[in-house]
Amino acid sequence: MMKKGRQASKSEIIGLGTWYDKTAAELIEREKKLGRSLELIRTESGLGASGFPHIGSLGDALRNYAVALGVRNQGYNAELIAFSDDKDGLRKVPAGLPEEMEKWLGYPVSSIPDDFGDCHTSFGSHMTSLLLEALDIVGADYHFMSGNKVYQDGVLNEEIMTLLENSKRVGEIIKEEIGQEKYMETLPYFVVCESCGRIYTTNAYEYISGEHKVLYRCEGMEVKGRWLEGCGNEGEMDVLSGNGKLSWKVEFSARWKALDIRFEAYGKDISDSVRVNDRICREILGWEPPMHVQYEMFLDRGGRKISKSAGNVFTPQVWYKYGSPQSLNLLIFKRFVGTKSGSVEDIQPHVDELDYIEDVFFGKQKVKNEMEREKLKGLYQYCWILKPPEEPSAHIPYNLMINLAKVSPKGLEAEFIRDKLDAYGYLREGDSGLDKRIEYAMNWVEDFGVAELQSVELTSEEASAIRKIALALGSAEDEDGYQEAVFDVAKEEGIRPGNLFRILYKILLGSPQGPRFGPYVAAVGKQSVIEELQKSSN
Repeated sequence: MMKKGRQASKSEIIGLGTWYDKTAAELIEREKKLGRSLELIRTESGLGASGFPHIGSLGDALRNYAVALGVRNQGYNAELIAFSDDKDGLRKVPAGLPEEMEKWLGYPVSSIPDDFGDCHTSFGSHMTSLLLEALDIVGADYHFMSGNKVYQDGVLNEEIMTLLENSKRVGEIIKEEIGQEKYMETLPYFVVCESCGRIYTTNAYEYISGEHKVLYRCEGMEVKGRWLEGCGNEGEMDVLSGNGKLSWKVEFSARWKALDIRFEAYGKDISDSVRVNDRICREILGWEPPMHVQYEMFLDRGGRKISKSAGNVFTPQVWYKYGSPQSLNLLIFKRFVGTKSGSVEDIQPHVDELDYIEDVFFGKQKVKNEMEREKLKGLYQYCWILKPPEEPSAHIPYNLMINLAKVSPKGLEAEFIRDKLDAYGYLREGDSGLDKRIEYAMNWVEDFGVAELQSVELTSEEASAIRKIALALGSAEDEDGYQEAVFDVAKEEGIRPGNLFRILYKILLGSPQGPRFGPYVAAVGKQSVIEELQKSSN
């Protein structure tokens, strides 16, 4: 154990010093104790295919992928299985889609037509592609598997037969764990009705083991608080035909064993299903389930869980319009446990925070505590999927970019912004990544106007000084006058000018540093600066 007050040495830091490295090490040790092959260590993430994927969906995939990266970084082969749940039925029309889609409720999403221009084979395939696109943009590599194809190809056949042959015990475990008695009376298997094509209206009530068939009735089912009427068809289905799927209460366990999954993190919302599947995996399939870590769900700014069907979807593609993929990775990776908010208001602080961590990585920002320094450097590398750039990018406070974009002359935006940044001294070490930052800023201004900064807490003395600066700016007429106003108020209030400038930059840019104050006020307009200072000091 490390003594209190002593810094960790590099020899005590696991991998790159992040949570993912520590978890990967624990996973490797667990697999060694279980005596399982270390030739390939697989992690898994389920990709929802019934609606627009949100940043929580990407977060699920990237967390599991990061653990695979941590395993690789310690010398073992690992991969992420990106498993599309496209055999699932549509339970609710996702927000933003036409109500005409109600006619497809209960149908497997892989059998619903793609109404987005017929660019994919199905609605489910289209939705899955959006999440795969986000993974591709950040540079993640993965082994994609379609649930629909997995069932058609018979990948889970052995597990399906074992689970159905032991369906009574399955029902007992489910009842013992979560109190649900449904599977004491019905099989944990949904048939795609041969007559109407729905999957969530069928009740498979008997399994004929010798013929690996189930008898079923299409009698209807309550889904998301509404009743889906069945067509009344009665029939039988060969469970090896691919025309059905296991219930979630058992499907995870079948996937874990058949695909040799060793790690899967999961959201708090499916903890009951994971607990049930763990027992079923051990007691019925005879397979030690993967190592798990539970995480909290992404919330919107109002505290509601971000959901494909709730109308508060914030997709990765929206973030990528205003901020870099690596800044979204930072939001996802920097803290594993605890709830996280996910909205456009989170883009600005994470873009700026990534700049700080990049400075730490390249040694431009000093961090005395070695453990913390290595952790931040490791986090930066995970944000870049362990392929960091060879040199840092141009660092400009996000809100400075927004303000310059807002006042730039139409048609000359990029040139104007470059000239101002050059004059402010931001481009002395190069302009790597600047074009993209200008694009993000212009997109933001076009869609939102100005960035909403987090409020700065001021003492009564500081608030008084800021109000006096706002008043003095009103009578100042040029750059020198704007600059002098700060020095005059600092002297009058007995505050060090440097401290006062830091407060001004925090209010105006969200950063303790910024360009020379006078030229900045002249560039963005003194009236907008006055209004911002008055708002923050009242």
